[in-house]
Amino acid sequence: MNKTKVDDMLIEMISPRIKEIEEKFSRGEGLDQEDINTLLLKSQYNHINHLDEKLDEVTSDVASLKGEFTNLKGEFKLLETSVNARFDLFEKNIELKISQAINVNMRWSIGMIALIVTVLKLADMFIK
Repeated sequence: MNKTKVDDMLIEMISPRIKEIEEKFSRGEGLDQEDINTLLLKSQYNHINHLDEKLDEVTSDVASLKGEFTNLKGEFKLLETSVNARFDLFEKNIELKISQAINVNMRWSIGMIALIVTVLKLADMFIK
């Protein structure tokens, strides 16, 4: 955890008083309201310190997740590119097959027309 100047100042301000209270308590003397308030202040400071550490962890985790999502986004872009390339190839393959089928049908049609014209021409020559 990165301590700020305020963190250091608070620790320095409270530490001597905490030591006095600990000594007073170890001698069996009772604590007055000011002592209790100082202990509560230390407790709250420790709690805030703990929360700051957790916040740093969460912030780090969020930054890590952002990186992971960025990587995931890149992977999805690659997947999208790959799928689009495959669909383009599939589409071109279908277009090629359709084109080939049309060419075969045109050849057969032209061949049949030529055959019919030839048969009719021959029939016309023989009938006269």
